[in-house]
Amino acid sequence: MLDILREEKKYVLPLFRLMYIKGQLEATLHGDAFNGTKPYMVRSLYFDSVYDVDYNEKDMGLNDRKKIRLRIYDTDATKAKLEYKAKSGSMQHKQSITIAREDAIEMTKGKYDVLLKYDEELAGFLYRKMTMEAYIPRCVVQYDRIAFATGENNTRITLDMNISSNEGNFDIFDKNLQLYPVMNMDKAILEVKYNRFLLGYVKRVLQSVDMVEMSASKYCMARKYGLGGECL
Repeated sequence: MLDILREEKKYVLPLFRLMYIKGQLEATLHGDAFNGTKPYMVRSLYFDSVYDVDYNEKDMGLNDRKKIRLRIYDTDATKAKLEYKAKSGSMQHKQSITIAREDAIEMTKGKYDVLLKYDEELAGFLYRKMTMEAYIPRCVVQYDRIAFATGENNTRITLDMNISSNEGNFDIFDKNLQLYPVMNMDKAILEVKYNRFLLGYVKRVLQSVDMVEMSASKYCMARKYGLGGECL
Protein backbone atom coordinates (compact mmCIF):
# COMPACT_ATOMS: atom_id res chain seq x y z
CA MET A 1 0.00 0.00 0.00
CA LEU A 2 1.23 3.48 -0.87
CA ASP A 3 0.87 6.06 1.91
CA ILE A 4 2.01 9.65 1.23
CA LEU A 5 1.66 12.79 3.34
CA ARG A 6 2.81 16.01 1.72
CA GLU A 7 1.87 19.59 0.90
CA GLU A 8 0.08 20.36 -2.36
CA LYS A 9 -0.43 23.63 -4.20
CA LYS A 10 -2.34 24.18 -7.46
CA TYR A 11 -2.22 26.90 -10.10
CA VAL A 12 -4.35 27.55 -13.16
CA LEU A 13 -2.40 29.23 -15.94
CA PRO A 14 -2.55 29.92 -19.68
CA LEU A 15 -1.08 27.25 -21.93
CA PHE A 16 1.62 29.56 -23.29
CA ARG A 17 2.93 30.14 -19.77
CA LEU A 18 2.80 26.43 -19.06
CA MET A 19 4.97 25.76 -22.12
CA TYR A 20 7.50 28.30 -20.86
CA ILE A 21 7.66 26.81 -17.38
CA LYS A 22 7.94 23.31 -18.87
CA GLY A 23 11.16 24.40 -20.56
CA GLN A 24 12.48 25.82 -17.29
CA LEU A 25 11.61 22.63 -15.41
CA GLU A 26 13.27 20.44 -18.03
CA ALA A 27 16.51 22.36 -17.44
CA THR A 28 16.22 21.95 -13.66
CA LEU A 29 14.45 18.69 -12.71
CA HIS A 30 14.35 15.09 -13.85
CA GLY A 31 11.37 13.80 -15.76
CA ASP A 32 8.91 11.50 -14.08
CA ALA A 33 10.16 7.90 -13.68
CA PHE A 34 6.97 6.67 -15.37
CA ASN A 35 7.34 8.46 -18.71
CA GLY A 36 10.20 10.95 -18.57
CA THR A 37 9.12 14.38 -19.82
CA LYS A 38 6.67 12.98 -22.40
CA PRO A 39 2.91 13.49 -21.89
CA TYR A 40 0.88 10.51 -20.75
CA MET A 41 -2.81 9.87 -20.21
CA VAL A 42 -4.36 9.90 -16.75
CA ARG A 43 -7.94 8.61 -16.47
CA SER A 44 -9.82 8.44 -13.16
CA LEU A 45 -13.28 7.36 -12.07
CA TYR A 46 -14.52 9.36 -9.07
CA PHE A 47 -17.02 8.00 -6.56
CA ASP A 48 -19.25 10.08 -4.30
CA SER A 49 -22.17 9.49 -1.98
CA VAL A 50 -25.74 9.64 -3.28
CA TYR A 51 -25.92 13.06 -1.59
CA ASP A 52 -22.67 14.27 -3.20
CA VAL A 53 -21.03 14.82 0.18
CA ASP A 54 -17.48 14.97 -1.19
CA TYR A 55 -18.46 17.40 -3.94
CA ASN A 56 -20.30 19.65 -1.49
CA GLU A 57 -17.41 19.68 0.99
CA LYS A 58 -15.18 21.06 -1.75
CA ASP A 59 -17.83 23.41 -3.17
CA MET A 60 -18.41 24.94 0.28
CA GLY A 61 -14.68 25.46 0.76
CA LEU A 62 -14.36 23.24 3.83
CA ASN A 63 -10.83 22.85 5.13
CA ASP A 64 -11.11 19.06 5.49
CA ARG A 65 -12.32 17.06 2.49
CA LYS A 66 -11.77 13.77 0.70
CA LYS A 67 -11.96 11.93 -2.63
CA ILE A 68 -12.19 8.29 -3.67
CA ARG A 69 -11.12 7.31 -7.18
CA LEU A 70 -9.97 4.52 -9.47
CA ARG A 71 -7.08 5.48 -11.75
CA ILE A 72 -5.44 4.02 -14.85
CA TYR A 73 -2.81 5.23 -17.31
CA ASP A 74 -3.63 2.87 -20.18
CA THR A 75 -6.95 1.37 -21.30
CA ASP A 76 -5.14 -1.97 -21.79
CA ALA A 77 -3.91 -1.94 -18.18
CA THR A 78 -4.29 -5.20 -16.25
CA LYS A 79 -4.48 -3.33 -12.94
CA ALA A 80 -5.87 -0.07 -11.55
CA LYS A 81 -5.05 2.14 -8.58
CA LEU A 82 -7.72 2.63 -5.94
CA GLU A 83 -6.97 5.86 -4.09
CA TYR A 84 -8.28 7.62 -1.01
CA LYS A 85 -7.17 11.24 -0.89
CA ALA A 86 -7.81 13.31 2.24
CA LYS A 87 -6.91 17.00 2.40
CA SER A 88 -6.67 19.44 5.26
CA GLY A 89 -5.83 22.88 3.95
CA SER A 90 -2.77 22.47 1.73
CA MET A 91 -1.75 19.16 3.33
CA GLN A 92 -2.58 16.04 1.35
CA HIS A 93 -2.69 12.48 2.66
CA LYS A 94 -2.98 9.96 -0.16
CA GLN A 95 -3.31 6.22 0.30
CA SER A 96 -3.60 3.76 -2.56
CA ILE A 97 -3.65 0.08 -3.38
CA THR A 98 -3.45 -1.78 -6.68
CA ILE A 99 -6.39 -3.94 -7.69
CA ALA A 100 -6.97 -6.28 -10.63
CA ARG A 101 -8.65 -5.02 -13.81
CA GLU A 102 -11.65 -7.33 -13.33
CA ASP A 103 -12.18 -6.00 -9.79
CA ALA A 104 -11.93 -2.41 -11.01
CA ILE A 105 -14.60 -3.19 -13.60
CA GLU A 106 -16.88 -4.51 -10.85
CA MET A 107 -16.34 -1.30 -8.89
CA THR A 108 -17.37 0.77 -11.91
CA LYS A 109 -20.71 -1.03 -11.60
CA GLY A 110 -21.05 -0.14 -7.91
CA LYS A 111 -20.04 -3.61 -6.71
CA TYR A 112 -17.57 -3.11 -3.88
CA ASP A 113 -17.49 -6.56 -2.28
CA VAL A 114 -14.48 -7.36 -4.52
CA LEU A 115 -12.44 -5.31 -2.06
CA LEU A 116 -12.92 -8.01 0.58
CA LYS A 117 -10.41 -10.24 -1.21
CA TYR A 118 -7.57 -7.77 -0.52
CA ASP A 119 -5.59 -7.87 2.73
CA GLU A 120 -4.63 -4.19 2.81
CA GLU A 121 -6.29 -2.14 5.55
CA LEU A 122 -7.31 0.50 3.02
CA ALA A 123 -9.39 -2.05 1.07
CA GLY A 124 -11.46 -2.90 4.14
CA PHE A 125 -11.83 0.75 5.10
CA LEU A 126 -13.07 1.74 1.64
CA TYR A 127 -15.42 -1.22 1.42
CA ARG A 128 -17.10 -0.20 4.67
CA LYS A 129 -17.18 3.50 3.81
CA MET A 130 -18.46 3.11 0.26
CA THR A 131 -21.09 0.59 1.30
CA MET A 132 -22.36 2.24 4.48
CA GLU A 133 -22.35 5.77 3.01
CA ALA A 134 -23.88 4.69 -0.32
CA TYR A 135 -21.10 5.71 -2.68
CA ILE A 136 -21.74 5.41 -6.41
CA PRO A 137 -19.67 6.14 -9.55
CA ARG A 138 -20.06 9.80 -10.53
CA CYS A 139 -17.76 10.77 -13.40
CA VAL A 140 -14.64 9.92 -15.37
CA VAL A 141 -11.91 12.55 -15.68
CA GLN A 142 -9.14 12.34 -18.26
CA TYR A 143 -6.19 14.61 -19.07
CA ASP A 144 -2.68 14.63 -20.48
CA ARG A 145 0.09 14.95 -17.86
CA ILE A 146 3.75 15.87 -17.95
CA ALA A 147 5.52 15.25 -14.65
CA PHE A 148 8.81 16.24 -13.06
CA ALA A 149 10.27 14.89 -9.85
CA THR A 150 13.24 14.97 -7.51
CA GLY A 151 14.03 12.69 -4.59
CA GLU A 152 14.74 15.68 -2.37
CA ASN A 153 11.70 16.42 -0.19
CA ASN A 154 9.72 14.02 -2.39
CA THR A 155 9.08 16.96 -4.74
CA ARG A 156 6.79 16.39 -7.73
CA ILE A 157 5.49 18.94 -10.23
CA THR A 158 2.80 18.03 -12.74
CA LEU A 159 1.41 19.89 -15.75
CA ASP A 160 -2.12 18.78 -16.72
CA MET A 161 -3.71 19.71 -20.05
CA ASN A 162 -6.77 18.81 -22.14
CA ILE A 163 -8.91 18.13 -19.07
CA SER A 164 -12.12 16.38 -20.07
CA SER A 165 -14.87 14.25 -18.57
CA ASN A 166 -17.84 11.93 -19.00
CA GLU A 167 -20.65 11.80 -16.43
CA GLY A 168 -22.60 8.96 -18.03
CA ASN A 169 -20.18 6.16 -18.99
CA PHE A 170 -18.07 4.94 -16.06
CA ASP A 171 -16.06 2.31 -17.97
CA ILE A 172 -12.53 3.66 -17.51
CA PHE A 173 -11.17 0.92 -19.78
CA ASP A 174 -13.34 1.97 -22.74
CA LYS A 175 -10.97 2.82 -25.61
CA ASN A 176 -13.69 4.89 -27.31
CA LEU A 177 -14.95 6.76 -24.27
CA GLN A 178 -16.69 9.97 -25.37
CA LEU A 179 -15.33 12.98 -23.49
CA TYR A 180 -16.12 16.70 -23.34
CA PRO A 181 -13.79 19.48 -22.17
CA VAL A 182 -14.36 20.89 -18.68
CA MET A 183 -11.74 23.64 -18.89
CA ASN A 184 -10.82 26.05 -21.67
CA MET A 185 -8.33 24.29 -23.93
CA ASP A 186 -5.95 27.25 -23.68
CA LYS A 187 -5.58 26.72 -19.91
CA ALA A 188 -3.89 24.08 -17.81
CA ILE A 189 -3.31 23.14 -14.17
CA LEU A 190 0.10 23.07 -12.54
CA GLU A 191 0.40 21.12 -9.27
CA VAL A 192 3.34 21.28 -6.87
CA LYS A 193 3.71 18.57 -4.21
CA TYR A 194 6.48 18.38 -1.62
CA ASN A 195 7.38 17.48 1.95
CA ARG A 196 7.89 20.19 4.61
CA PHE A 197 9.36 22.98 2.42
CA LEU A 198 9.88 23.76 -1.25
CA LEU A 199 13.48 23.65 -2.44
CA GLY A 200 14.93 27.04 -3.31
CA TYR A 201 15.85 26.27 -6.92
CA VAL A 202 12.39 24.84 -7.58
CA LYS A 203 10.78 27.90 -6.02
CA ARG A 204 12.82 30.19 -8.29
CA VAL A 205 11.60 28.36 -11.39
CA LEU A 206 7.99 28.66 -10.28
CA GLN A 207 8.40 32.34 -9.43
CA SER A 208 9.64 33.02 -12.96
CA VAL A 209 6.03 32.75 -14.12
CA ASP A 210 3.28 35.10 -12.96
CA MET A 211 0.56 32.82 -11.61
CA VAL A 212 -1.89 32.79 -8.74
CA GLU A 213 -2.49 29.83 -6.46
CA MET A 214 -6.03 28.44 -6.70
CA SER A 215 -8.01 25.57 -5.25
CA ALA A 216 -8.76 23.86 -8.56
CA SER A 217 -10.62 20.55 -8.38
CA LYS A 218 -10.75 18.47 -11.56
CA TYR A 219 -13.52 16.39 -10.00
CA CYS A 220 -15.73 19.42 -9.35
CA MET A 221 -15.07 20.82 -12.83
CA ALA A 222 -16.05 17.44 -14.26
CA ARG A 223 -19.45 17.61 -12.54
CA LYS A 224 -20.06 20.67 -14.68
CA TYR A 225 -23.25 19.47 -16.36
CA GLY A 226 -24.67 17.24 -13.65
CA LEU A 227 -24.36 19.84 -10.89
CA GLY A 228 -23.33 22.99 -12.69
CA GLY A 229 -20.30 23.55 -10.47
CA GLU A 230 -16.78 24.75 -11.19
CA CYS A 231 -15.08 24.45 -7.76
CA LEU A 232 -12.14 26.67 -8.64
